[in-house]
Amino acid sequence: QLQLVESGGGLVQPGGSLRLSCIASGFTLGDITVGWFRQVPGKEREGVSCITSEGDTANYADSVKGRFAVSRDNAKNTVYLQMNSLEPEDTAVYYCAAEPKRFYGATCHAVPLLSPPVINLYENWGQGTQVNVST
Repeated sequence: QLQLVESGGGLVQPGGSLRLSCIASGFTLGDITVGWFRQVPGKEREGVSCITSEGDTANYADSVKGRFAVSRDNAKNTVYLQMNSLEPEDTAVYYCAAEPKRFYGATCHAVPLLSPPVINLYENWGQGTQVNVST
């Protein structure tokens, strides 16, 4: 079964940090652009960041720019999302997903980044990991 599995979520105080991991199961992540997304109850899923297959392009939503950093280790079949200076507004379930290969990373260059129609193109969604930022 082709699936991505997220981990690393938890409870952290404002200003704290977490590192999320996204591990591929059943397929090789190395030639795939990966996106990170988040969702809170009652709201649409939001694009957070993406990274192309070789890691040469990484983009971020304005709300997390300068605080989050996406990276990947293709040898470990894993993509990471380092989240620093966390704010209560970052509380959400965080997901990773794979861009279909036929787009060759194009969705990670689009403006605006990871708009709702583009989010719907992504595949192999994981179950998500909960991030809570609170005192």
